Amino acid sequence: MAAELTIGRLADAAGVNVETIRYYQRLGLLDEPAKPLGGHRRYAAEQAKRLRFIKRAQALGFTLSEVGGLLRLDAGCACAETRALAARKLALIEQKITDLADLQKVLAGLVKQCDADEGGAACPIIDVLAQD
Repeated sequence: MAAELTIGRLADAAGVNVETIRYYQRLGLLDEPAKPLGGHRRYAAEQAKRLRFIKRAQALGFTLSEVGGLLRLDAGCACAETRALAARKLALIEQKITDLADLQKVLAGLVKQCDADEGGAACPIIDVLAQD
């Protein structure tokens, strides 16, 4: 019989907290085992692997909804679909990087304007932000 864990031990094994496990259960990302009469739920040790999968996917920028889709695809061995999802996520991340670089340039320019200001009464940053 495979090793079984309490929710606390499962949380420790996966590097998450107990409330994270309960939240994932409410979302349907993780099965909740039946509670034996007068006992505690016992989780299969492989659930820690699933929890780590969820956290790693989140770290790569996937939403929990998207993670649910990845988990369903994993069950169906759909590598092409998984690749397509990852490629779309990559494109979104690349666009965000471009957008952030543009924001960085604008803010750097505003800071330079502020630095160049000779102590005038008006703040160049506030003036730019207040423009119509």
